[in-house]
Amino acid sequence: MALSAALRLPLPLPRLLGPSASILGAASRRRAAAATAPAAALRLLAASSPSPASFSSRPARGLRSRRRNRGDDGRAAAAGGGEGGGGGAAVKERILPVELHKEATQAYMSYAMSVLLGRALPDVRDGLKPVHRRILYAMHEMGLASRRPFRKCARVVGEVLGKFHPHGDTAVYESLVRMAQDFSMRYPLVQGHGNFGSVDADPPAAMRYTECRLDSLAEAMFLTDLELNTVDFVPNFDNSQKEPSLLPARVPSLLLNGSSGIAVGMATNIPPHNLGELVDVLSVIIQNPEATLQELLECMPGPDFPTGGTILGNQGILEAYKSGRGRIVVRGKTDIETIDEKSKRTAIIIKEIPYQTNKATLVQKIAELAEDKVLEGISDIRDESDRTGMRVVIELKRSADPAIVLNNLYRHTALQSSFSCNMVAILDGQPKLMGLKEILQAFLDFRFSVIERRARYKLSQALERKHIVEEFDLSEKQAEALLDITLKKLTSLERKKFVDEAKTLSEEISKLNELLSSKELIFQLIQQEAAYLKNKFSTPRRSLIDDSVRSEVDDIDIIPNEEMLLILSEKGYAKRMNPNTFSLQHRGTIGKSVGKMRINDSTSDFIVCQTHDHVLYFSDKGIVYSARAYKIPECTRTATGTPLVQLLSLSDGERITSIIPVSEFGEDQCLVMLTVNGYIKKVPLNAFSSIRSTGIISIQLVPGDELKWVRCCGNDDLVALASQKGRVIVNSCDKLRALGRNTRGVCAMKLKEGDKMAAMDIIPATVHKMPERYNSRVRDLSPPWLLFIAENGIGKRVPLNAFRQSNFNAVGLQGYKLPEDCRLAAVFVAGLSLSEDGESDEQVVLVSQSGTVNRIKVKDISVQSRRSRGVILMRLEHAGKIQSASLISAAAAEVTED
Repeated sequence: MALSAALRLPLPLPRLLGPSASILGAASRRRAAAATAPAAALRLLAASSPSPASFSSRPARGLRSRRRNRGDDGRAAAAGGGEGGGGGAAVKERILPVELHKEATQAYMSYAMSVLLGRALPDVRDGLKPVHRRILYAMHEMGLASRRPFRKCARVVGEVLGKFHPHGDTAVYESLVRMAQDFSMRYPLVQGHGNFGSVDADPPAAMRYTECRLDSLAEAMFLTDLELNTVDFVPNFDNSQKEPSLLPARVPSLLLNGSSGIAVGMATNIPPHNLGELVDVLSVIIQNPEATLQELLECMPGPDFPTGGTILGNQGILEAYKSGRGRIVVRGKTDIETIDEKSKRTAIIIKEIPYQTNKATLVQKIAELAEDKVLEGISDIRDESDRTGMRVVIELKRSADPAIVLNNLYRHTALQSSFSCNMVAILDGQPKLMGLKEILQAFLDFRFSVIERRARYKLSQALERKHIVEEFDLSEKQAEALLDITLKKLTSLERKKFVDEAKTLSEEISKLNELLSSKELIFQLIQQEAAYLKNKFSTPRRSLIDDSVRSEVDDIDIIPNEEMLLILSEKGYAKRMNPNTFSLQHRGTIGKSVGKMRINDSTSDFIVCQTHDHVLYFSDKGIVYSARAYKIPECTRTATGTPLVQLLSLSDGERITSIIPVSEFGEDQCLVMLTVNGYIKKVPLNAFSSIRSTGIISIQLVPGDELKWVRCCGNDDLVALASQKGRVIVNSCDKLRALGRNTRGVCAMKLKEGDKMAAMDIIPATVHKMPERYNSRVRDLSPPWLLFIAENGIGKRVPLNAFRQSNFNAVGLQGYKLPEDCRLAAVFVAGLSLSEDGESDEQVVLVSQSGTVNRIKVKDISVQSRRSRGVILMRLEHAGKIQSASLISAAAAEVTED
């Protein structure tokens, strides 16, 4: 059996008291019925439709529950005479079984619609909620015009409460205050005198202290023509007066000042716009109702917030204007100022903040994050805002990068926030989500009816007046006698005024008839009246729209683009460190350890790059992976590093053998790849600009071969190849034909038995003067040089002019005469960066198999011939052999470590 409620109510009661009273009454009577009737016999009892007069005169005891003893099934019968409770008059009743969930659903929906229509949502036609509409109308009725003296806000609130809005005085006063705040409303509708709050969320003064009057824009936009039957007037809450159901708005106020509100089951959040742009877009849709959204955006590119700020991109604006929902990202406006010329200290100046952001809370949040070390580089923050404008000063430390600090502010504070558009308004008595064109069209339909009703009203008034002032066919003496009877002293001059007025009225009637017969003239008049408001009240746009800036602050935006060391181990561990971690040392010293290495692990590669660079990771299997340099966690010298398998999708047994930092994927750059068995090929760099997370093929390998060296080059550069036995080939990169990624390449060098490739480096075209034909008689020791480093820690510099260009797939020239048990570890092109004295200011970092690092100046390494033995670069008594070497440019000031 369905659960039902037992409520003994006369039928007119729900209609008189409304749905909320029905719910409350039902709750109390359910409790009374539960004590007198079985649970299975709960019923809704209602009287048989008495008249309101009989209901009002009925004693209260007629609503009392009664115990029924008829039948065991609990079925209620029609009640007889009023026997109990004082012998009151008999009330005829009938039983209406109603299921509880249906009654609750219907009552709740009635309550929800009451909240939607009567409080929370604005009307799409005049863009106002009932409370705002009633405040403006009450002030108009009180005569609080823009040129009249201010009056106490308490007086206005009392007028609104007593006549039109039977709710709390706090709600009315808060709405009045908001309409006077220039940081809440793009175009305030009320002029306030006194403390009306601030952007720091300071509360306004009590309404007994503040004063107000209408703003001239509100008078011109909402209250003009109100008395000309332009809108319907409806009874107020107690049927004692009339109030307008709408105000005859001249522009789409829903878009002008926006609106926000939370109702039952739905909400609205509409951004404000610029008056001039709004009038322009209204003219476009009048002239071309089929105008596209893109055409509308040319006149009104986006919202215009009262607090300014910068809107990032237009994607959210397009979504909001198209569907009614969209997310608009807004940043505050900032400047970078130098506060100390000597120390080069700078400060970030916040001049504007996003809409609806509390400035005091923002400043406090920045201070807390700086204290907690979440925001680094901030030394002081203070609010210097005054009546002339906003100014929040964030002083930075000497070493701080303002761009990085600013991006951190965008990421961690409300200096960048989003405005979620949800353009819901009342249309035809129902809440509806609307886009830009639908809102404009709904307003135009309303404004058309306002113009039409105003014209008809003026026409009727003119016809009535013309009927009064028409000239009758009377003689002059008869007219004078008639006038003497009515007005005593009316002269002939007064008579002429009636004649002129009748003529004027005839012209006005003709124009009004013409207006009512032409839709084009009505729309033209709508444009003219809107243009008048634009010319008189429009102000420049405050919010800028920047399409060039991304709305999301990524990790790269908050990380300084600084020089870094990237160290890769044989076991696949990577470390990112500051270059100053290692102090400069002299040739022949033991060196400093690169850090704690895992058992049986050693350093395989050592490069210098920028933190924002794309790092291309080439594996021994010919697969290339990509990741930003900052993705590798920064660590100290003693840390073991991060496994690359946590950053890259490496397969089992796959090792990274070469890493290439790339700042930009230029079209004129190529990558030269060299395998251990001597295959070489050139691939355009932009072929690696988009690499999926699982990697892509960079070179096809034959069984037993592996990719070992990859370098970036241009067509005019030279490539230097060296084998482990010291054979060298120098040739132009242009001699290599650019191939696709999925190819093997050509033979680079004819290797003797037991020999393999040892190194490859690039000689830029801007530094080499190497002739195509070699002259053995010329002895030139000028840069550039080939820097040879052997496994036993011995090295030398050999002038590039000591070699000649050789074809690929050749034996090559002897570059280093090595002992039988020693092999060549690395070859670099040195002398690309020179000091004032013409010597190299580069440095070479040597890493031994045990992880020991030595960093020395290149100029300390002597220049020798191709067949010389070299000098000691690093003593390897217990450090094994040289595992890898790296050539870096001139470093910063020397940093000494304990």
